[in-house]
Amino acid sequence: MTVDRAVMFFAGCMVLVSLALGFYISSYWYLLTAFVGLNLMQASLTGFCPAAMIFKKLGLKAGVAFP
Repeated sequence: MTVDRAVMFFAGCMVLVSLALGFYISSYWYLLTAFVGLNLMQASLTGFCPAAMIFKKLGLKAGVAFP
């Protein structure tokens, strides 16, 4: 698995978990969904992604978006 795919998988999991928590626990969890979306947008524009840096340190291969 590359860093790019790991970031997309992690972001998707975070969105689904936050939607479930927002539905069952509190609507404030929807803020996490918004944060993940905003982070994905800024990462696509700047190339800076904290999750990608963590996945690189864990030993995943570099991808196209996060070399």
